Amino acid sequence: MTHVTGACPNCGAPLDFQWPSSVQTVCAYCKSIVIRTDVDLKKVGTVADLPPDSSPIQLATEGIYKNKAFTVAGRIIYEYEQGTWNEWHVVQNDGASAWLSDAQSQYCYTYATPHKDLPPAAQVRVGNRYNWDGIPFSVTTITEANYRGVEGELPFEYWDKTTATFADCRSTNADFATLDYSDEQPVLYRGEMVDFDALKLKTLRTFEGW
Repeated sequence: MTHVTGACPNCGAPLDFQWPSSVQTVCAYCKSIVIRTDVDLKKVGTVADLPPDSSPIQLATEGIYKNKAFTVAGRIIYEYEQGTWNEWHVVQNDGASAWLSDAQSQYCYTYATPHKDLPPAAQVRVGNRYNWDGIPFSVTTITEANYRGVEGELPFEYWDKTTATFADCRSTNADFATLDYSDEQPVLYRGEMVDFDALKLKTLRTFEGW
């Protein structure tokens, strides 16, 4: 797919898919969730009011990870026992999609990593050990989360969820991985914990008193 512009199928406002990899966006005017197909644009749902957010990151925030510039294109918001967290969809200058997780001032930068034979959610326990691409990981946390909404552009359809399970894993080094069970087939995301300042973020949100 290539760059696409059009009108929101619900309210007629202009829509612009800025990233070739995006298949879903949210209309800034009526909050309709719009899916991009090879033929047209289709409304599939509506975003409810998003929960309050104290993250300095926002759509269009720019940064650098391992010498690759990126721009925040969208996000998925989850709620769990400690509050909410954001999964920011970022698009790198080489066109690749990645994810910047933002939870309680902790940040992880990960990529979806195709992998066969991932364990089903029912078999995952804290302390379980797995080896992915020669790196040993241990499950450190299992989180049951509620889906709260989406914003901006995403590289896949994601709008009709209710709950999701995530198993966070770490290696003895700085490697980080998450088993994502929000769909029928689990997805492995691998990367590392990152320091906020190291990302050299700009176009951040400003708050009163900053």
